[in-house]
Parts: sequence; C-alpha cells; structure tokens
Amino acid sequence: MSAGEPDVPPGSPRERLYRPLMGQALLRLRAQPQRHATEGLSASEAPSHGSAQRSRADLLSIKADLQARLLDELSARGMLDADEQALMAFVQSFVAGVLGGEELALNQAERARLADELTAETLGVGPLAPLLADPAVTDVLVNARDQVYVERFGRLELTDVQFRDAEHIMRIVERIAARLGRRIDVASPMVDLRLPDGSRVNATIPPASPDGPTISIRRFGRRRLRRKDLVQLGTMSAEMADFFDGAVRARKTLLISGGTGAGKSTLLGALCEAIPDTERVITIEDTLELLLDQQHVVRLETRPDNADGRGRITALDLMINTLRMRPDRILLGEVRGGEALVMLQAMNTGHDGSMCTIHANSPRDALARLETMILMAGVDLPIAAIRQQVASAIHLLVHVRRYEDGVRRVESVAELVGLEGTVPLTQELYRFVRRRRDGRRVLGEFEWTGIVPRFSEEIGRHDGDGPPATWSLERGPGA
Repeated sequence: MSAGEPDVPPGSPRERLYRPLMGQALLRLRAQPQRHATEGLSASEAPSHGSAQRSRADLLSIKADLQARLLDELSARGMLDADEQALMAFVQSFVAGVLGGEELALNQAERARLADELTAETLGVGPLAPLLADPAVTDVLVNARDQVYVERFGRLELTDVQFRDAEHIMRIVERIAARLGRRIDVASPMVDLRLPDGSRVNATIPPASPDGPTISIRRFGRRRLRRKDLVQLGTMSAEMADFFDGAVRARKTLLISGGTGAGKSTLLGALCEAIPDTERVITIEDTLELLLDQQHVVRLETRPDNADGRGRITALDLMINTLRMRPDRILLGEVRGGEALVMLQAMNTGHDGSMCTIHANSPRDALARLETMILMAGVDLPIAAIRQQVASAIHLLVHVRRYEDGVRRVESVAELVGLEGTVPLTQELYRFVRRRRDGRRVLGEFEWTGIVPRFSEEIGRHDGDGPPATWSLERGPGA
C-alpha cells in the first residue's frame, strides 16, 4: 500500500468497492504540481528538505500578497458575489497577468501550483480542495491552523494541509458563507451551510470557539450506496436486506437509531429503494442528503434564520405543511424536537410506511428519546398516552453502529409489539454477534434470533404471492 492510501484490509468488501475511486483520487492528488516540483531532477539535483521548506515559505508569502490584491480587485469590481464561472475566469486572468508581467522567484511548477491554489481559495474551500476531491474522505475537520484532520473508513488521520494563520481560516469561512447568502461574525459566531455538492459545513469563530475558527465538513459520497453495496460492505446480511425489503413494501414504519456518523441516513436511503413508484414520497431534512429512485418525490429542507434573524423554517413547520401535500409516505431525515408528535400522529392516521432516523445508543434509548421529544412539543400528555402513540405508530427499531474498525453495521433489529402496562415491549429479530478481532478488523456474523415478526404474513402481500420463502413460519428466514 502506498503512502497516503487509507488502511483498508486487502481483499475486503470495502477494498473492492472503493479501490477504483480511491485510485482515481490518488492519481489526481499525485498529479498536482507540488508533488512533482522535483520531477526530472536527479537525486543530487533535488532540493534538500531545508530548501523545500524555504521554497514553501516563499510561496506562502507570495500567495498571501497576491490573495490580498486579488480580493481588493474583486471588491473594487463588485465581483465578490459573482457566479462561479465569472469568478473563475477573473481569477485565472488575474493570475496569468501577474505571472506574465511580474518577476516572481518561482519555478514553473510553483507558478502552476500558485495559480491552482489561488483559484481554489477564491472559490471557497482553499487548501481543503484536495481533501474534498478524495472520495474516500467522509469528514474534514479543521481544529487550528496546523491541525486539519480527515476521516477515511472510520479512522481519523492528521493531514499535512495547513493554513497560514487564523485569519486565513476566517477568510475561507467568510467566503463560503457569503457565497451561500449567509453571514458569520461576532454577533452570530456559528453557522451551518451546505456546499453545492451537498456537503454539510459547520463553522465557529470566537467567542463561540475561543481558541480560533473551526470548520467541520461532513461529505456525502459522489456515489450513492445502494442496498447491495451495504450488503457487500458488511452493513447487513443479504437475508436482512430481503427482510427490510419486505417490511418496507408492507408499509411498516421504521425508526433508525444510531450515533453520529453511524450511517443512519445512508441506511435510510438504501431501504427506500423498496418503496413502489406508485407512491408519493415527501422528504424532510436539515440538509438534502437522500437520493431516491422514485419519480414522485418532493424534497423539503429546513432553513435557519437569515442575517436579519428572520425566515427560519423548522422541521415542525415542514411536518405540519407536509400533511397538506397528500403524502403516501413521509421520510423525516432526523427527528430532534417537537415534530416527533406530528410525525407519530401521521403514522397513525394513514401514512404508515413512513421512516425516520434518531440519535440514540440503542433501540430502547431511541424510544426514551422519542418520548422526550414529544414532551418538547409543549403538549401536556400523560406518559401512558405518549407510549401508546409510539407503540401503535412504530413497527421496527433498527439500530446501526460504527464499530472500531470503521465498518457501519446494523447491530440490532427489534419489533415493537405493544405495551405491558406502560412499558413498551420489544422483541429482537436480528443482531450482530461479535466473535473475535483480526488486527483492527472486527469479525462476527448477523444472526436471526428465531423470533418471527407478527407482520410476517403481510410481507410480500402487495405482490400477491403471500409470505416469501425468506420468512417461512415453519423454517425461519432463508428457508
């Protein structure tokens, strides 16, 4: 394995799925001018480590000066909010004029690198551009000038990407925010943004983060992970995938729980493949992530306050409005507040088959958090009534977890079967059983617990075939 490649076990499903993408990204990164500044030189002619550092320092100094001049030019011409093509054309023209008309102590490779970096930084993401070009990177985390981390396959790695200073980070944050019509300043020191490619960006500046500006970017793969991909990656077994397919077609409601970065939204998108094309689907998300195959899909997105403190659209607002839009199924990207009550009422009144995700550490914890969120709606309901609503609305609890080897797995699938007194009753249908470890890799298998769900007769009924062989009542799954 060459330097810079993620640590992926050779021959593993993850290696087979991602290796082509990783190879293309690494070829692009290796082709950048800075990687070839010494091309064509013999070992004796190649610059020493010290001279390389001096060259890098000179390049940073020249770039800082040119960037300040470039921003002044853009401001003077009123182009700070210009569209991307006009901006790119102006930046390239400016850089070409400077490189052609001024004597700069840079070689040809450094000049090309300077042009690329200035263009990338003016367009928004600056030194982070190479990281965002790597499809294996799922998170980019800027903690400080010289602390830029990425996550590849569930592991955090410190990169060699650096900013000049805190002001450099600040300019990148302000540029991203300005291009998206948002503002970040001392009065509003936190901002949530969405890049054109769908990536989520969270940024903080002092006083919210006293040590300096921070940037957190959650990326979404250019390639959508489908159900068969999740089976290949070890997220679930083929038998479980067939079971989920039948449950979704039978219009059973699913609550997908898990921690941050556990793969809840990815799993939700994969399970939605089973929704028939004849149904009208409405999605509600904080950031548009779900990519569905169905033709009849309406996507709704929440919105925070604008610079004047107005225009906020909450998930509760969208949930209430969705009920007026004649949905067959409602997909709530994440339930996190008072919209939980409206969602449960919808599931109980003709919108069965809806699905949503929730942050929780276990299926039981998901139910407890759901009760808390219903109370956040400000409705004075007794706990017994809340639990009755939950028990009648939700059929399956699916808990997904990111293990220490970086693999996201469905850890538990449980059926919510009702109440005993005021206590919700669940029965586990599937679970992941850890057997041992092979180096970093967790080895185990998905097991059926022997319990047949109460709705097994309904699975496959829409096709007129009765229960599929996967759920034979006499022989269990896979028969």
